[in-house]
Amino acid sequence: MDTLSVVVPVYFNAPSLPELYQRLLSLSERDPSLQLKIFFVDDGSGDDSYKVIQELVKLDPRVVGIKLSRNFGAFNACLAGLTRAQGDCTAIISADLQDPPELLADMVAKWRAGAKVVLAVRQRREDGRLKAIFANLYYWLFRLMIAKDMPKGGFDFVLVDKIVVQSLCSMREKNTTLMGLILWTGFSRELVYYVRRQRKHGKSRWTVGKKIDYFIDSFLAFSKKPLRFFSLFGVAASLLAFLGILYVLLASLFGWMNVAGWPSLMVVILFMFGITLTGMGIIGEYVWRALEEARSRPPFLVEEEVRSDGLAPGEATCP
Repeated sequence: MDTLSVVVPVYFNAPSLPELYQRLLSLSERDPSLQLKIFFVDDGSGDDSYKVIQELVKLDPRVVGIKLSRNFGAFNACLAGLTRAQGDCTAIISADLQDPPELLADMVAKWRAGAKVVLAVRQRREDGRLKAIFANLYYWLFRLMIAKDMPKGGFDFVLVDKIVVQSLCSMREKNTTLMGLILWTGFSRELVYYVRRQRKHGKSRWTVGKKIDYFIDSFLAFSKKPLRFFSLFGVAASLLAFLGILYVLLASLFGWMNVAGWPSLMVVILFMFGITLTGMGIIGEYVWRALEEARSRPPFLVEEEVRSDGLAPGEATCP
């Protein structure tokens, strides 16, 4: 019998949790050879999410509830679940029901066929054209600058083998993206396509600020191209400056120099000033990430863990 752990990061998702739980249970009912374990990770929700999780734990020993001390972000919430995941494979699915849990049956089948990673790729989206445009732009840039094998539709819903879980737990990186790390591992993978549904319950907490942070983390965690760009730009600017100095010397020698030229000089100075500050900002982002990695702070803190399966909290941890 195969054991599937399902990690569900939860953030203001109280209304959708009972339905998600029931739809996950139907998976094991259709496949009696699959043993199910569900890990709900409350990432500092301000609603009744954790109360709902506690009720589900009382009803079913296959459910484990993990409450983080505050909001650490989706990546760390997933990591908290992965460190406690048990069994042969683990799936990560959002709690908002936009990704269909029924797709796990196909994903498990591909895992059983030998794939170490199974990605659920969005074929299209029902949550608005503007969101789709920006999402497609992000994944296009990701393929261009970081990983050419990122699926065009992107993915958040994934199933991975236990060897991949162990690899992810051992990395302990901060300010990065879980999906980028999964692609980076390079394990054999298969794709399953689906339509991302419109949100049924509540409103998205995926704010513009969080999206910007995610965008920056994605590129700075996996690519040196921003630094390489400014290095090459600096070389090009130095060559142009050398040509400009040569022109000034020749103009002074042969009397070509006119007093006029202050506007063009200011344009060049202000342009170079802006480029310099931008480059310093990018370097500062890398330095900050290096500082974060050097600190011994844990990526998340567990305030409480509830389970009724007979195991002590935190006992079933990632090797």
